[in-house]
Amino acid sequence: MTVTTDSVRSALELAPEHDHVDSHLHPEGSFDVADHEVPTGREEIWRFTPLKRLKGLHADAEFMRSATTSTWNTQEGVRVEGVSGDEARGLRGISGLVPNTRWAARVLAEVPSTLLIDVPADTEVAEPIVVDLDGTDAGVTEAGHVAMRFGRHSKAIVVLNHTGSSTVAAVVEIAVGDGADVTVVSIQDWADDAVHLSHHQARVGRDATYKHAAISFGGDLVRMDANVTYDGPGGSAELLGLYFADAGQHIEHRIFADHTAPRTKSHAVYKGALQGEKAHTVWVGNVLIRKVAEGIETYEENRNLVLTDGCRADSIPNLEIETGEIEGAGHASATARFDDTQLFYLQSRGISEKEAQRLVVHGFFNDLIRQVGVPSIEERLLTTVEAELAKNVLKDLGSLAAFGQDDNAPHDVLGSSRSAPSADNAAGTPR
Repeated sequence: MTVTTDSVRSALELAPEHDHVDSHLHPEGSFDVADHEVPTGREEIWRFTPLKRLKGLHADAEFMRSATTSTWNTQEGVRVEGVSGDEARGLRGISGLVPNTRWAARVLAEVPSTLLIDVPADTEVAEPIVVDLDGTDAGVTEAGHVAMRFGRHSKAIVVLNHTGSSTVAAVVEIAVGDGADVTVVSIQDWADDAVHLSHHQARVGRDATYKHAAISFGGDLVRMDANVTYDGPGGSAELLGLYFADAGQHIEHRIFADHTAPRTKSHAVYKGALQGEKAHTVWVGNVLIRKVAEGIETYEENRNLVLTDGCRADSIPNLEIETGEIEGAGHASATARFDDTQLFYLQSRGISEKEAQRLVVHGFFNDLIRQVGVPSIEERLLTTVEAELAKNVLKDLGSLAAFGQDDNAPHDVLGSSRSAPSADNAAGTPR
């Protein structure tokens, strides 16, 4: 659905008492833990999440000793270190976050230290800042706070790489200074027993550019919120997501673009694939255009490709509008199986059914992977997609060596005829 300026203005004229829309997906926040009830699963923001599998992270599980090791590379001019005491407390809320869940309020209240990533103003970091977070014990419930601060007109890429076994609740705050250009990539490549509950909150400055990529493959249960607000006009946010759920996995991504300033932009694209019995993915997108946010542009899109029987994909885009003075707003969602037309086209050229399915999946993800903007990460993701396919869709074909041809070949095949179907539309055309 695309919402035009004229249609929104007409709707608002029918409601002269209109003053403010409270986002039903984002309740009023508070730093006081006592202000937040323990979720029951009946709440709108929790209704898709299997609470019993969170091991109490959403409620009052004790945050014990850290069982996750943190290591990072060193880039000239950048401060990356764990801080505590007054400095750590001063970093709480640098993104404008006011917790709207009990667990996030607990993290900010109870975690004694913060991992700080600080890029000074006018600093351009040549190589990605990579933080490796490796869990060693999923039986330990723990919590963490990460604060990223990017000065005016700085430029940097930060990669958070989650691996191993862990049960962790984490709040990640990102403050993007005026005119800065920032990319944050969060990779959830956990072991099969991991539980990861996370909230990423970004505040984007005037004329700043912010890209956030959420990539989830591993874990028993992964739930991530990726939210953004704006400090001034001209800010732009690109929210990207890629996920691949196997049998029994629950992967849930939620985004919230809160347009709190005029002439701001947000563009969200999330793509997922599912395979195996009881694989479950959830995507909930929400854009709130406040009365002050005139002249904004926004679009959110989610596509899911169901590879086998027994899977479930929930996809819910939302758009809440308080002003009709906008440049454009819209959303799209599509969930489907393999496109028979694409498969027929490939098989008619002598490609086997399994190989055709492989090419379609790679085509489905490839354009999004290339948008991440970190070559080493992009190559890793292509390899991971191949490994995921080998678990189910391609398992009858045996060794992956059979698919050792140049990655360019599949895309040349798909694009070799103007009449060929687009692999990007593998999950159907959104309506």
